[in-house]
Amino acid sequence: MTQQPELRRTLGVFDAVVIGLGSMVGAGIFAALGPAAGAAGSGLLVGLAVAAVVAYCNATASARLAARYPASGGTYVYGRERLGEFWGYLAGWAFVVGKTASCAAMALTAGAYVWPGQAHAVAVAAVVLLTAVNYLGVQKSAWLTRGIVAVVLAVLAAVVVACLGSGASDAGRLDVGLSGGVGGALEAAGLLFFAFAGYARIATLGEEVRDPARTIPRAVPVALGIALCVYAGVAVAVLSVLGPSGLAGATAPLADAVRAAGVPGLVPVVRVGAAVAALGSLLALILGVSRTTLAMARDRHLPGALAAVHPRFRVPHRAELAVGAVVAVAAATADVRGAIGFSSFGVLVYYTIANASAWTLGSSPAVRVLPAIGGLGCVALAFALPVSSVLAGGAVLAVGAGAYGVRRIRRVRRVR
Repeated sequence: MTQQPELRRTLGVFDAVVIGLGSMVGAGIFAALGPAAGAAGSGLLVGLAVAAVVAYCNATASARLAARYPASGGTYVYGRERLGEFWGYLAGWAFVVGKTASCAAMALTAGAYVWPGQAHAVAVAAVVLLTAVNYLGVQKSAWLTRGIVAVVLAVLAAVVVACLGSGASDAGRLDVGLSGGVGGALEAAGLLFFAFAGYARIATLGEEVRDPARTIPRAVPVALGIALCVYAGVAVAVLSVLGPSGLAGATAPLADAVRAAGVPGLVPVVRVGAAVAALGSLLALILGVSRTTLAMARDRHLPGALAAVHPRFRVPHRAELAVGAVVAVAAATADVRGAIGFSSFGVLVYYTIANASAWTLGSSPAVRVLPAIGGLGCVALAFALPVSSVLAGGAVLAVGAGAYGVRRIRRVRRVR
């Protein structure tokens, strides 16, 4: 086989943190608080805290594994190396299939905010543009993400100031309870967890980070910590104006909150921020899915042609083009925003495998306690999701496992 060029290590700590933030502080902050409040009621902040704890355990596990295995692919690589080929494959399958649907959903979300009447056309244009940016090199993607993150953080800061500084803000609405029950708080945690899952983009880009053994363990907790502060601040501000019931009934929670706070002129700014946030999430998702596709193609779990690395730009260009094409077709032909419950379930399976992989790195309680909490937390949140999400996610995983079994049988027959 022809020796492929290597990916270029250009990302430092700052760029890695920004890429993680571009994933975490994305469209979820503009949309997830409403459904989470509907599930948890007064337990919304409890759900946010649970999601943060599970995310911290997962982030610690991912950072340790990424320092040990600084290769593209994230948990696909960790599962393969620590648990065996099948578990790595299952993690990669859950990530690629689920996050490809998430890419289309983010593109459509941006389209709905930018031009509601032509959401599909705008979504396809966004996918084409961001795929082209990624094709030109990971550093170009990092530069664009810096601008996106700056805009989104500025908009969110304006929302917090407008809400907390208004006469409509009432600290009594922040009374923490469990009106939705323990199950409701866990369901909210499951919905909010995915807001924090973007730190995986940092680990997935392991071959493009300078000094990964040092950079990734530093970047992951910093990005996660900033995202947690942002989510907590926005959740408190919006709850203080709308309360749990008002937030649960809001179709556009942040826009409704600033309107209720008496600052209707900020609503268009919030809509622009939501569109930009969706584009930031899409950019990071395409990066992550294409790198996992690259890793799986190297092992022939996906077509080997997708393992090619561009000799000039040093990116997995065929994988990026393939992911972009699939996402563009999905965004052009279907509205997948309400049909990606399996993605939520699949991501939690992905992180369960990451924690199981980290468990094998040592035998001392100090090494194993966080992976144990993270793994059990992922399982609990996965089965706290709506039944339709669990069934859809299980079906997708079963299809992937079946495909793996068929290839394995064919491989054994060829050897014989």
